[in-house]
Amino acid sequence: MVEGHGVHRVAQAHRRALVGKKFKASSPNGRFVDGARAIDDKALARVEAIGKNLFYFFDRGEGGRGGGSERHGHHVMHVHFGMSGRFSVHAASDPPAATPTTRLKLEGHGRVAMLSAMVVDLMDESGFEAKRVALGQDPLREDACADTLWEKFTASRKSVGLALMDQSMFAGVGNIYRAEILFKAGVHPEQPCRDLDRGAFDSLWRHSVELLQRGYSTGSILTVDPEEALVLGEPWTRRYVYNQSSCGRCGGKVLTWDMANRTVYCCGGSCQKLIESGSSGAFYTLVPIRPRRRGGRRSLRTLPVASLRPPLAFNPRPRRLSTPTDAFQLHPDIRSYGTALSCESIIRSRSEEEGRGEEGRSRARAVRVALRAGQRRDRGVGSVQDDRKGAERDPRGGERLREGRRLGFGEKAGARRRRRRAPPRGEEGGGSRNVNRRAVDADEEHQHRDARQGGGREDLRVAADADAGDARARDAK
Repeated sequence: MVEGHGVHRVAQAHRRALVGKKFKASSPNGRFVDGARAIDDKALARVEAIGKNLFYFFDRGEGGRGGGSERHGHHVMHVHFGMSGRFSVHAASDPPAATPTTRLKLEGHGRVAMLSAMVVDLMDESGFEAKRVALGQDPLREDACADTLWEKFTASRKSVGLALMDQSMFAGVGNIYRAEILFKAGVHPEQPCRDLDRGAFDSLWRHSVELLQRGYSTGSILTVDPEEALVLGEPWTRRYVYNQSSCGRCGGKVLTWDMANRTVYCCGGSCQKLIESGSSGAFYTLVPIRPRRRGGRRSLRTLPVASLRPPLAFNPRPRRLSTPTDAFQLHPDIRSYGTALSCESIIRSRSEEEGRGEEGRSRARAVRVALRAGQRRDRGVGSVQDDRKGAERDPRGGERLREGRRLGFGEKAGARRRRRRAPPRGEEGGGSRNVNRRAVDADEEHQHRDARQGGGREDLRVAADADAGDARARDAK
Protein backbone atom coordinates (compact mmCIF):
# COMPACT_ATOMS: atom_id res chain seq x y z
CA MET A 1 0.00 0.00 0.00
CA VAL A 2 1.16 3.53 -0.81
CA GLU A 3 2.07 5.08 2.52
CA GLY A 4 1.88 8.71 3.55
CA HIS A 5 5.28 9.78 2.29
CA GLY A 6 4.51 8.36 -1.19
CA VAL A 7 1.18 10.19 -1.37
CA HIS A 8 2.86 13.49 -0.51
CA ARG A 9 5.47 12.90 -3.20
CA VAL A 10 2.72 12.36 -5.80
CA ALA A 11 0.95 15.52 -4.65
CA GLN A 12 4.14 17.57 -4.95
CA ALA A 13 4.85 16.22 -8.44
CA HIS A 14 1.32 17.01 -9.64
CA ARG A 15 1.49 20.53 -8.23
CA ARG A 16 4.42 21.17 -10.53
CA ALA A 17 3.06 19.35 -13.59
CA LEU A 18 -0.73 19.72 -13.55
CA VAL A 19 -1.93 22.60 -11.34
CA GLY A 20 -3.25 25.61 -13.27
CA LYS A 21 -3.97 23.68 -16.48
CA LYS A 22 -7.10 22.33 -18.17
CA PHE A 23 -7.28 18.76 -19.41
CA LYS A 24 -9.53 16.59 -21.48
CA ALA A 25 -10.87 14.00 -19.03
CA SER A 26 -12.16 10.53 -19.86
CA SER A 27 -12.72 7.21 -18.10
CA PRO A 28 -11.17 4.29 -20.07
CA ASN A 29 -12.74 1.52 -17.97
CA GLY A 30 -16.07 3.33 -17.62
CA ARG A 31 -16.04 3.48 -13.80
CA PHE A 32 -15.66 7.27 -13.52
CA VAL A 33 -17.69 8.55 -16.47
CA ASP A 34 -19.78 11.13 -14.60
CA GLY A 35 -16.80 12.44 -12.67
CA ALA A 36 -14.69 12.73 -15.81
CA ARG A 37 -17.50 14.65 -17.53
CA ALA A 38 -17.71 17.07 -14.57
CA ILE A 39 -13.99 17.94 -14.55
CA ASP A 40 -13.51 17.85 -18.33
CA ASP A 41 -11.83 21.06 -19.54
CA LYS A 42 -11.80 22.46 -16.01
CA ALA A 43 -8.68 24.01 -14.51
CA LEU A 44 -6.96 22.16 -11.67
CA ALA A 45 -6.73 24.71 -8.85
CA ARG A 46 -4.78 22.84 -6.17
CA VAL A 47 -3.83 19.45 -4.79
CA GLU A 48 -4.02 18.47 -1.11
CA ALA A 49 -2.59 15.37 0.56
CA ILE A 50 -3.82 14.19 3.96
CA GLY A 51 -2.44 10.89 5.10
CA LYS A 52 -3.01 8.36 2.32
CA ASN A 53 -5.68 10.48 0.60
CA LEU A 54 -5.31 12.87 -2.34
CA PHE A 55 -7.77 15.71 -3.09
CA TYR A 56 -7.78 17.47 -6.51
CA PHE A 57 -9.70 20.75 -6.69
CA PHE A 58 -11.08 21.54 -10.14
CA ASP A 59 -12.72 24.91 -10.85
CA ARG A 60 -16.43 25.00 -11.64
CA GLY A 61 -16.15 28.29 -13.58
CA GLU A 62 -14.68 29.10 -16.95
CA GLY A 63 -11.64 31.00 -15.73
CA GLY A 64 -7.99 29.98 -15.88
CA ARG A 65 -5.76 29.38 -12.85
CA GLY A 66 -8.21 29.84 -10.02
CA GLY A 67 -10.56 31.88 -12.23
CA GLY A 68 -14.16 31.86 -11.06
CA SER A 69 -13.36 29.63 -8.09
CA GLU A 70 -14.57 32.14 -5.53
CA ARG A 71 -17.96 32.49 -7.29
CA HIS A 72 -18.58 28.87 -8.28
CA GLY A 73 -16.50 26.78 -5.86
CA HIS A 74 -14.73 23.54 -6.78
CA HIS A 75 -15.27 19.97 -7.77
CA VAL A 76 -13.13 17.88 -5.45
CA MET A 77 -11.84 14.55 -6.72
CA HIS A 78 -10.93 12.19 -3.88
CA VAL A 79 -8.30 9.50 -4.57
CA HIS A 80 -7.16 6.62 -2.37
CA PHE A 81 -4.65 4.33 -4.03
CA GLY A 82 -5.23 1.23 -1.97
CA MET A 83 -2.64 -1.51 -2.22
CA SER A 84 -1.38 -1.00 -5.77
CA GLY A 85 -2.76 2.23 -7.21
CA ARG A 86 -0.80 4.89 -9.09
CA PHE A 87 -1.29 8.28 -10.75
CA SER A 88 1.47 8.71 -13.31
CA VAL A 89 2.23 11.53 -15.75
CA HIS A 90 3.79 10.76 -19.15
CA ALA A 91 4.79 12.67 -22.23
CA ALA A 92 2.09 12.88 -24.89
CA SER A 93 4.52 11.57 -27.54
CA ASP A 94 4.83 8.14 -25.89
CA PRO A 95 1.81 7.50 -23.62
CA PRO A 96 1.19 4.04 -22.12
CA ALA A 97 -1.87 2.05 -23.10
CA ALA A 98 -4.87 2.15 -20.81
CA THR A 99 -5.46 -0.93 -18.67
CA PRO A 100 -8.69 -2.43 -17.27
CA THR A 101 -7.91 -0.63 -13.99
CA THR A 102 -7.44 2.83 -15.54
CA ARG A 103 -10.29 4.91 -14.18
CA LEU A 104 -9.22 8.40 -15.34
CA LYS A 105 -7.17 9.74 -18.22
CA LEU A 106 -6.17 13.41 -18.46
CA GLU A 107 -4.77 14.74 -21.77
CA GLY A 108 -3.42 18.19 -22.58
CA HIS A 109 -0.42 20.51 -22.61
CA GLY A 110 1.82 17.78 -23.95
CA ARG A 111 1.11 15.43 -21.04
CA VAL A 112 -0.99 12.35 -20.37
CA ALA A 113 -1.93 11.39 -16.79
CA MET A 114 -3.25 7.88 -16.03
CA LEU A 115 -4.99 7.10 -12.75
CA SER A 116 -5.57 3.64 -11.29
CA ALA A 117 -6.80 3.59 -7.71
CA MET A 118 -9.06 1.78 -5.31
CA VAL A 119 -11.21 4.86 -4.61
CA VAL A 120 -11.94 7.65 -7.09
CA ASP A 121 -15.02 9.73 -6.39
CA LEU A 122 -16.22 13.28 -6.84
CA MET A 123 -17.52 15.53 -4.06
CA ASP A 124 -18.00 19.19 -3.26
CA GLU A 125 -16.03 21.25 -0.76
CA SER A 126 -18.36 20.43 2.12
CA GLY A 127 -17.61 16.76 1.51
CA PHE A 128 -13.91 17.54 1.61
CA GLU A 129 -14.27 19.33 4.94
CA ALA A 130 -16.13 16.37 6.43
CA LYS A 131 -13.44 14.00 5.17
CA ARG A 132 -10.72 16.21 6.56
CA VAL A 133 -12.29 16.25 10.01
CA ALA A 134 -12.61 12.46 9.97
CA LEU A 135 -8.92 11.98 9.16
CA GLY A 136 -6.31 12.23 11.89
CA GLN A 137 -3.11 14.19 12.22
CA ASP A 138 -0.67 13.87 9.33
CA PRO A 139 2.99 13.98 10.52
CA LEU A 140 4.01 15.52 7.14
CA ARG A 141 1.57 18.44 7.24
CA GLU A 142 2.44 21.76 8.81
CA ASP A 143 -1.01 22.09 10.37
CA ALA A 144 -0.70 18.79 12.30
CA CYS A 145 -1.34 19.23 16.05
CA ALA A 146 0.21 16.75 18.47
CA ASP A 147 -1.88 18.05 21.40
CA THR A 148 -5.14 17.28 19.57
CA LEU A 149 -3.87 13.80 18.82
CA TRP A 150 -2.81 13.30 22.46
CA GLU A 151 -6.36 13.97 23.70
CA LYS A 152 -7.77 11.42 21.27
CA PHE A 153 -4.95 8.98 22.01
CA THR A 154 -5.51 8.88 25.77
CA ALA A 155 -9.27 8.45 25.35
CA SER A 156 -8.85 5.41 23.10
CA ARG A 157 -9.25 1.84 24.37
CA LYS A 158 -7.13 0.46 21.53
CA SER A 159 -3.59 -0.80 21.67
CA VAL A 160 -0.79 1.39 20.37
CA GLY A 161 -0.30 -0.90 17.39
CA LEU A 162 -3.91 -0.43 16.31
CA ALA A 163 -3.83 3.32 16.99
CA LEU A 164 -0.86 3.86 14.68
CA MET A 165 -2.74 2.19 11.82
CA ASP A 166 -5.94 4.09 12.58
CA GLN A 167 -6.12 6.83 9.94
CA SER A 168 -8.44 8.85 12.15
CA MET A 169 -5.51 9.23 14.57
CA PHE A 170 -2.17 8.86 12.74
CA ALA A 171 -2.93 9.74 9.11
CA GLY A 172 -0.36 8.34 6.68
CA VAL A 173 1.28 5.66 8.84
CA GLY A 174 1.28 2.20 7.25
CA ASN A 175 2.31 -1.25 8.37
CA ILE A 176 6.03 -0.83 7.71
CA TYR A 177 6.20 2.48 9.51
CA ARG A 178 4.17 1.10 12.40
CA ALA A 179 6.69 -1.67 13.07
CA GLU A 180 9.68 0.66 12.83
CA ILE A 181 8.18 3.55 14.82
CA LEU A 182 7.22 1.25 17.69
CA PHE A 183 10.68 -0.31 17.70
CA LYS A 184 12.49 3.02 17.79
CA ALA A 185 10.19 4.28 20.54
CA GLY A 186 10.59 1.03 22.53
CA VAL A 187 6.82 0.47 22.78
CA HIS A 188 5.15 -2.93 22.52
CA PRO A 189 2.38 -3.10 19.87
CA GLU A 190 -0.10 -4.53 22.39
CA GLN A 191 0.47 -1.77 24.94
CA PRO A 192 -2.83 0.04 25.64
CA CYS A 193 -2.92 3.66 24.61
CA ARG A 194 -4.23 4.76 27.99
CA ASP A 195 -1.15 3.30 29.71
CA LEU A 196 1.36 5.50 27.85
CA ASP A 197 2.47 8.73 29.45
CA ARG A 198 3.05 11.95 27.55
CA GLY A 199 6.78 11.29 27.23
CA ALA A 200 6.23 7.95 25.48
CA PHE A 201 3.59 9.51 23.22
CA ASP A 202 5.91 12.38 22.29
CA SER A 203 8.54 9.78 21.35
CA LEU A 204 6.05 8.05 19.06
CA TRP A 205 5.09 11.32 17.39
CA ARG A 206 8.70 12.45 17.00
CA HIS A 207 9.76 9.21 15.32
CA SER A 208 6.66 9.34 13.10
CA VAL A 209 7.61 12.80 11.85
CA GLU A 210 11.29 11.92 11.39
CA LEU A 211 10.74 8.65 9.53
CA LEU A 212 8.02 9.96 7.19
CA GLN A 213 10.09 13.05 6.38
CA ARG A 214 13.06 10.79 5.60
CA GLY A 215 10.83 8.68 3.34
CA TYR A 216 9.50 11.80 1.59
CA SER A 217 12.96 13.17 0.89
CA THR A 218 14.55 9.86 -0.21
CA GLY A 219 11.55 8.22 -1.85
CA SER A 220 12.14 5.01 0.11
CA ILE A 221 11.31 3.69 3.55
CA LEU A 222 14.65 3.85 5.37
CA THR A 223 14.14 3.66 9.11
CA VAL A 224 17.61 2.67 10.36
CA ASP A 225 19.72 5.69 11.23
CA PRO A 226 22.74 5.98 8.89
CA GLU A 227 25.25 5.88 11.76
CA GLU A 228 23.64 2.78 13.29
CA ALA A 229 23.37 1.07 9.91
CA LEU A 230 27.17 1.10 9.66
CA VAL A 231 27.43 -0.61 13.05
CA LEU A 232 24.67 -3.19 12.59
CA GLY A 233 25.49 -4.11 9.02
CA GLU A 234 23.42 -6.44 6.89
CA PRO A 235 20.53 -7.15 6.98
CA TRP A 236 19.73 -4.21 9.28
CA THR A 237 20.84 -1.39 7.00
CA ARG A 238 17.29 -0.39 6.00
CA ARG A 239 14.83 -1.62 8.65
CA TYR A 240 15.08 -2.86 12.22
CA VAL A 241 12.32 -5.48 12.61
CA TYR A 242 10.06 -5.41 9.56
CA ASN A 243 10.55 -8.68 7.62
CA GLN A 244 13.48 -9.52 9.89
CA SER A 245 13.98 -12.78 11.77
CA SER A 246 16.03 -11.34 14.62
CA CYS A 247 16.70 -7.98 16.22
CA GLY A 248 19.92 -6.26 15.21
CA ARG A 249 20.29 -4.57 18.59
CA CYS A 250 19.66 -7.27 21.20
CA GLY A 251 19.70 -10.39 19.03
CA GLY A 252 16.25 -11.46 20.18
CA LYS A 253 13.75 -13.18 17.92
CA VAL A 254 11.34 -10.96 16.02
CA LEU A 255 7.77 -12.01 16.83
CA THR A 256 4.96 -11.71 14.29
CA TRP A 257 1.20 -12.10 14.65
CA ASP A 258 -2.00 -10.79 13.12
CA MET A 259 -3.50 -7.54 14.30
CA ALA A 260 -6.67 -6.47 12.49
CA ASN A 261 -5.71 -8.66 9.49
CA ARG A 262 -2.28 -7.10 9.20
CA THR A 263 1.02 -8.62 10.31
CA VAL A 264 2.67 -6.86 13.20
CA TYR A 265 6.38 -7.16 14.01
CA CYS A 266 7.93 -6.82 17.44
CA CYS A 267 11.29 -7.54 19.05
CA GLY A 268 10.87 -10.49 21.38
CA GLY A 269 14.01 -9.59 23.32
CA SER A 270 14.58 -6.58 25.53
CA CYS A 271 13.83 -3.74 23.11
CA GLN A 272 10.01 -3.70 23.32
CA LYS A 273 8.77 -4.78 26.72
CA LEU A 274 5.09 -4.92 27.56
CA ILE A 275 5.01 -2.74 30.66
CA GLU A 276 2.69 -3.07 33.62
CA SER A 277 -0.78 -1.67 33.18
CA GLY A 278 -1.34 1.41 35.27
CA SER A 279 -5.11 0.97 35.47
CA SER A 280 -5.47 -2.63 36.64
CA GLY A 281 -2.04 -3.35 38.06
CA ALA A 282 -1.79 -6.59 36.07
CA PHE A 283 1.24 -7.59 34.04
CA TYR A 284 0.26 -8.75 30.60
CA THR A 285 2.18 -11.69 29.19
CA LEU A 286 2.18 -13.49 25.86
CA VAL A 287 -0.67 -15.99 25.85
CA PRO A 288 -2.45 -18.02 23.16
CA ILE A 289 -5.22 -16.21 21.37
CA ARG A 290 -7.95 -18.83 21.83
CA PRO A 291 -8.36 -22.45 22.99
CA ARG A 292 -8.70 -25.30 20.57
CA ARG A 293 -12.26 -26.15 19.54
CA ARG A 294 -13.72 -29.49 18.65
CA GLY A 295 -12.40 -30.37 15.20
CA GLY A 296 -10.19 -27.29 15.12
CA ARG A 297 -6.65 -27.02 13.85
CA ARG A 298 -3.87 -28.36 16.01
CA SER A 299 -1.75 -25.23 15.48
CA LEU A 300 -3.02 -21.67 15.58
CA ARG A 301 -2.60 -19.47 12.58
CA THR A 302 -1.05 -16.73 14.66
CA LEU A 303 1.64 -16.65 17.27
CA PRO A 304 0.73 -16.04 20.93
CA VAL A 305 -0.14 -12.45 21.71
CA ALA A 306 -0.96 -10.50 24.82
CA SER A 307 -4.47 -10.68 26.16
CA LEU A 308 -5.46 -7.18 27.26
CA ARG A 309 -8.99 -7.95 28.42
CA PRO A 310 -9.57 -8.23 32.17
CA PRO A 311 -10.53 -11.70 33.39
CA LEU A 312 -14.29 -12.18 33.66
CA ALA A 313 -16.16 -14.12 36.29
CA PHE A 314 -17.98 -16.06 33.56
CA ASN A 315 -17.42 -17.02 29.96
CA PRO A 316 -19.42 -14.62 27.77
CA ARG A 317 -18.83 -16.79 24.71
CA PRO A 318 -19.08 -20.46 25.69
CA ARG A 319 -17.22 -22.81 23.39
CA ARG A 320 -17.78 -26.43 22.52
CA LEU A 321 -14.62 -28.01 23.82
CA SER A 322 -13.49 -31.55 23.12
CA THR A 323 -14.00 -32.51 26.80
CA PRO A 324 -17.41 -31.90 28.43
CA THR A 325 -17.35 -29.20 31.07
CA ASP A 326 -18.74 -31.58 33.73
CA ALA A 327 -16.34 -34.44 32.98
CA PHE A 328 -14.20 -33.75 36.05
CA GLN A 329 -15.83 -32.40 39.19
CA LEU A 330 -14.52 -32.53 42.72
CA HIS A 331 -17.14 -33.56 45.22
CA PRO A 332 -17.46 -31.04 48.07
CA ASP A 333 -17.12 -33.81 50.68
CA ILE A 334 -14.62 -36.47 49.67
CA ARG A 335 -15.48 -38.52 52.75
CA SER A 336 -18.92 -39.29 51.39
CA TYR A 337 -17.37 -41.60 48.79
CA GLY A 338 -16.39 -44.12 51.47
CA THR A 339 -13.05 -45.04 49.96
CA ALA A 340 -10.69 -47.31 51.88
CA LEU A 341 -8.23 -44.53 52.60
CA SER A 342 -10.84 -42.07 53.83
CA CYS A 343 -12.65 -44.73 55.92
CA GLU A 344 -9.43 -45.84 57.55
CA SER A 345 -8.40 -42.31 58.47
CA ILE A 346 -11.87 -41.51 59.84
CA ILE A 347 -12.15 -44.73 61.83
CA ARG A 348 -8.72 -44.31 63.36
CA SER A 349 -9.46 -40.75 64.36
CA ARG A 350 -12.78 -41.75 65.92
CA SER A 351 -11.23 -44.65 67.83
CA GLU A 352 -8.58 -42.37 69.29
CA GLU A 353 -11.26 -39.96 70.50
CA GLU A 354 -13.15 -42.68 72.38
CA GLY A 355 -10.54 -43.04 75.14
CA ARG A 356 -8.96 -46.06 76.78
CA GLY A 357 -11.78 -47.37 79.03
CA GLU A 358 -13.90 -50.48 78.67
CA GLU A 359 -16.48 -48.61 76.63
CA GLY A 360 -13.72 -47.13 74.49
CA ARG A 361 -12.26 -50.56 73.78
CA SER A 362 -15.68 -51.90 72.77
CA ARG A 363 -16.17 -49.05 70.37
CA ALA A 364 -12.67 -49.49 69.05
CA ARG A 365 -13.44 -53.14 68.30
CA ALA A 366 -16.62 -52.02 66.52
CA VAL A 367 -14.83 -49.59 64.27
CA ARG A 368 -12.13 -52.16 63.54
CA VAL A 369 -14.78 -54.63 62.44
CA ALA A 370 -16.30 -52.01 60.15
CA LEU A 371 -12.89 -51.21 58.73
CA ARG A 372 -12.08 -54.86 58.02
CA ALA A 373 -15.50 -55.36 56.47
CA GLY A 374 -14.82 -52.54 54.04
CA GLN A 375 -11.44 -53.99 53.19
CA ARG A 376 -13.04 -57.40 52.69
CA ARG A 377 -15.52 -55.92 50.21
CA ASP A 378 -12.61 -54.35 48.29
CA ARG A 379 -10.67 -57.64 48.21
CA GLY A 380 -13.54 -59.86 47.10
CA VAL A 381 -12.89 -63.58 46.51
CA GLY A 382 -9.18 -63.38 47.26
CA SER A 383 -9.89 -62.81 50.96
CA VAL A 384 -11.46 -66.26 51.30
CA GLN A 385 -8.40 -67.90 49.82
CA ASP A 386 -6.14 -65.98 52.17
CA ASP A 387 -8.37 -67.03 55.07
CA ARG A 388 -8.01 -70.69 54.11
CA LYS A 389 -4.24 -70.44 54.06
CA GLY A 390 -4.24 -68.70 57.42
CA ALA A 391 -6.58 -71.31 58.90
CA GLU A 392 -4.32 -74.15 57.80
CA ARG A 393 -1.36 -72.50 59.50
CA ASP A 394 -3.34 -71.98 62.74
CA PRO A 395 -4.38 -75.31 64.36
CA ARG A 396 -6.23 -73.63 67.17
CA GLY A 397 -9.98 -73.77 66.75
CA GLY A 398 -11.28 -70.92 68.86
CA GLU A 399 -8.79 -68.36 67.66
CA ARG A 400 -9.42 -68.81 63.95
CA LEU A 401 -12.63 -66.80 63.87
CA ARG A 402 -11.16 -63.91 65.86
CA GLU A 403 -8.00 -64.01 63.76
CA GLY A 404 -10.13 -63.85 60.64
CA ARG A 405 -12.03 -60.84 62.01
CA ARG A 406 -8.83 -59.10 63.01
CA LEU A 407 -7.21 -59.66 59.63
CA GLY A 408 -10.35 -58.95 57.61
CA PHE A 409 -10.72 -62.53 56.28
CA GLY A 410 -14.05 -64.14 55.56
CA GLU A 411 -15.86 -65.85 58.48
CA LYS A 412 -17.70 -68.38 56.32
CA ALA A 413 -14.54 -70.42 55.70
CA GLY A 414 -13.85 -70.74 59.44
CA ALA A 415 -17.49 -71.73 60.11
CA ARG A 416 -17.33 -74.49 57.53
CA ARG A 417 -14.17 -75.90 59.10
CA ARG A 418 -15.75 -75.96 62.55
CA ARG A 419 -18.78 -77.80 61.22
CA ARG A 420 -16.51 -80.46 59.74
CA ARG A 421 -14.78 -81.01 63.14
CA ALA A 422 -18.06 -81.07 65.13
CA PRO A 423 -18.93 -84.55 66.70
CA PRO A 424 -21.80 -86.54 65.16
CA ARG A 425 -25.30 -86.04 66.56
CA GLY A 426 -26.07 -88.45 69.34
CA GLU A 427 -22.67 -88.34 71.05
CA GLU A 428 -22.28 -87.06 74.57
CA GLY A 429 -22.90 -83.37 74.61
CA GLY A 430 -23.55 -83.43 70.85
CA GLY A 431 -27.03 -81.92 71.00
CA SER A 432 -26.04 -78.89 73.01
CA ARG A 433 -22.88 -78.46 70.94
CA ASN A 434 -24.93 -78.57 67.73
CA VAL A 435 -27.37 -76.02 69.11
CA ASN A 436 -24.52 -73.75 70.09
CA ARG A 437 -22.89 -74.32 66.72
CA ARG A 438 -26.09 -73.37 64.91
CA ALA A 439 -26.38 -70.22 67.01
CA VAL A 440 -22.78 -69.31 66.23
CA ASP A 441 -23.37 -69.96 62.52
CA ALA A 442 -26.49 -67.80 62.55
CA ASP A 443 -24.65 -65.00 64.28
CA GLU A 444 -21.78 -65.28 61.84
CA GLU A 445 -24.13 -65.22 58.86
CA HIS A 446 -25.91 -62.19 60.30
CA GLN A 447 -22.61 -60.43 60.93
CA HIS A 448 -21.32 -61.30 57.49
CA ARG A 449 -24.49 -59.96 55.82
CA ASP A 450 -24.37 -56.69 57.75
CA ALA A 451 -20.68 -56.29 56.98
CA ARG A 452 -21.34 -56.70 53.25
CA GLN A 453 -24.12 -54.12 53.32
CA GLY A 454 -21.96 -51.61 55.23
CA GLY A 455 -23.63 -48.86 57.22
CA GLY A 456 -22.08 -46.51 59.74
CA ARG A 457 -24.65 -46.83 62.54
CA GLU A 458 -24.77 -50.66 62.32
CA ASP A 459 -21.10 -51.00 63.28
CA LEU A 460 -21.76 -51.13 67.05
CA ARG A 461 -24.55 -53.68 66.66
CA VAL A 462 -22.36 -55.86 64.42
CA ALA A 463 -19.51 -55.68 66.95
CA ALA A 464 -21.86 -56.62 69.84
CA ASP A 465 -23.21 -59.61 67.92
CA ALA A 466 -19.68 -60.70 67.08
CA ASP A 467 -18.59 -60.48 70.74
CA ALA A 468 -21.68 -62.48 71.78
CA GLY A 469 -20.87 -65.14 69.20
CA ASP A 470 -17.33 -65.39 70.55
CA ALA A 471 -18.60 -65.86 74.07
CA ARG A 472 -21.04 -68.62 73.06
CA ALA A 473 -18.31 -70.34 71.09
CA ARG A 474 -16.00 -70.37 74.13
CA ASP A 475 -18.81 -71.71 76.36
CA ALA A 476 -19.55 -74.46 73.88
CA LYS A 477 -15.94 -75.60 73.98
